[in-house]
Amino acid sequence: MPTITPCLWFDDQGEQAAQLYTSLIPNSRITNVTRYGPGSPGPEGAVMTVEFELDGTSYVALNGGPVFPQTEAFSLQVHCASQEEVDRYWDSLIADGGSESQCGWLKDRFGVSWQIVPTALGDLLGDPDPERARRAMEAMLSMKKIDIAEIARAAAGDQPG
Repeated sequence: MPTITPCLWFDDQGEQAAQLYTSLIPNSRITNVTRYGPGSPGPEGAVMTVEFELDGTSYVALNGGPVFPQTEAFSLQVHCASQEEVDRYWDSLIADGGSESQCGWLKDRFGVSWQIVPTALGDLLGDPDPERARRAMEAMLSMKKIDIAEIARAAAGDQPG
């Protein structure tokens, strides 16, 4: 079977990014670090790649220079069982220079896009009652970080609290 490993391109912060990600996500670790050698395109001894796992899924961080910046065209989704998990991931990933976007999306300080998604969101947006689903969608669209209790109140037709 072929193995597919996402490779995230960084200017020179791949190791720092992998350290942050593996510190936040359970069952995660850095598995290998390679360095630029003599005659290579990077400074000799500088980190070239960092292989790491996030909850058992393999990734590579490549320090390839400023040629290709991160974009929202690629994002990492974190499915959270509780609002506390949403808050923890959100706050940790926007710290030290990250930025909030809309509907549970953010960029961390390295420019990588993340979607912090409570698992309950799917049920609320997919409610069989189209009015409840519409109200849930409207509430979500007005948010940056997802507040699942607020979306549930909106779906139920309650006024914001």
